[in-house]
Amino acid sequence: MPARDTFHEAVREALIADGWTITHDPYRLAYGLRNVYVDLGAERTLGAERAGERIAVEIKCFLGASDLHDLYDAVGQFFSYRTWLEETDPGRTLVLAVPVSTYESTFSEPIARPILRALKAPLLVFDQQARRVNRWLT
Repeated sequence: MPARDTFHEAVREALIADGWTITHDPYRLAYGLRNVYVDLGAERTLGAERAGERIAVEIKCFLGASDLHDLYDAVGQFFSYRTWLEETDPGRTLVLAVPVSTYESTFSEPIARPILRALKAPLLVFDQQARRVNRWLT
């Protein structure tokens, strides 16, 4: 099992407060002979009779020595997980969760914008102190 991210519990609590049910912690993604682990799986029922939304959430803390190196790692991991998830669980959307501080700094810089546009990653921006969702961006 992989080690949990620094903000794992904060994101878990933020999702629950936002109306999500945690279904996997972590979400095991089996592909071929390999297993990889996305941090969380969650679902939200849209109505009593309708199927709900299902997501897998990859949490990135951006606490390394270089925020650009953290961005490279996050983009590569997100792309890989999304590719495998599309083949194994196509009804589940992969979401990248980042703290408000990372969104307001690294993700707002001109160097990051074209990468994020090309990646087309749904973002969950969370407040790690309040343990709440700050915003969803698609």
